[in-house]
Parts: sequence; structure tokens; C-alpha cells
Amino acid sequence: MKIGIFCSANKNIEPLYFEKTRELGQWIAQNGHTIVFGGCNLGLMECIAESVHQAGGLTIGVVPSIIEKNGRLSDHVDIHIPCDNLSDRKDLFLCQSDVLVALPGGIGTLDEIFTVAASATIGYHNKKVILYNINGFWNSMIAMLDDMERRGMIRGQWLDYIQVADSLEMLTALL
Repeated sequence: MKIGIFCSANKNIEPLYFEKTRELGQWIAQNGHTIVFGGCNLGLMECIAESVHQAGGLTIGVVPSIIEKNGRLSDHVDIHIPCDNLSDRKDLFLCQSDVLVALPGGIGTLDEIFTVAASATIGYHNKKVILYNINGFWNSMIAMLDDMERRGMIRGQWLDYIQVADSLEMLTALL
């Protein structure tokens, strides 16, 4: 299975996020899966790629040209798919991935999560995104989505498009 990984490219974040990301990367490789990631050599992006590599797994980097131009391409990219911008990157992520997992991240990660979910709601695909809710990272967004659903702003239930895993065991069961 090809697992798309959305996550932070920041280094100065809670160490637990790196620990859990390494654990996930090892599980992915040990179970014969491949990751599709942003190809950057910073933060959780580099962490997931390095951990997959160290455990003998394969990585596919979908890399915007600006990442390469700025010297931020990870050394752990096995298959390199260049793209022009973030919109192209999201399209390629969807094409390349069987399922998508969101680790802790920022604005870019939110954009990726909601692009996948929104396009699923109108029938472009049947892929789900799973929030890996490490240490309750996604709790405030989950509360916001619950509130939006209560107010009738979401057709159906948001859990039809976005799933939540509070532990590696829950995540691997969903995968």
C-alpha cells in the first residue's frame, strides 16, 4: 500500500511528535508499505522518510521545484516526482496514495487534509484521510468539525471522509 503522509516541516516542535513519527515509519517499512511524502528534509517530513529508509522501506517524494531550489530536498527520496507548486503536489499525492495520514502539522497540512476531504465529498475519489492524533494534537480541529456538523455546515458526517486515530494501534487498524 502507498501511504501518503501530510506533516510538519518544522524542527522546533514537541519531541513526542518525532518519536511517534519514527515509530510509524518503522511500522510502514516493516509491513512492506511505501510512503508518499513532500520530499523536504525538515521536521516530521525528514523524520518519516529517514525512519522508513532505516527500516528498509521505499519513499516517493512529491517535490515542488521551490523545495529543490532552496536546497531542501531530502536525501531519503527513492522515487522523485517533481512538481511546479503545492496544487500540483496535492493532485499527485492523491494519484500516488491509496490512503492519506495527517501527522501534526500547520497550515500546509490543514490545506492538504481539507483538499482530500472536500474532493471526496463531491465524488472525485473514495480515499480517506486519517488524523494521527498524537497527544491530542487534532482535538481542537475535531471539536471544530463537530460544531460545523451540528450547525449543518457539513453534508452527512465529517467522519465519512476524515478518520481519527489516537494511537499507532488504532492507526494501523484503520490502514
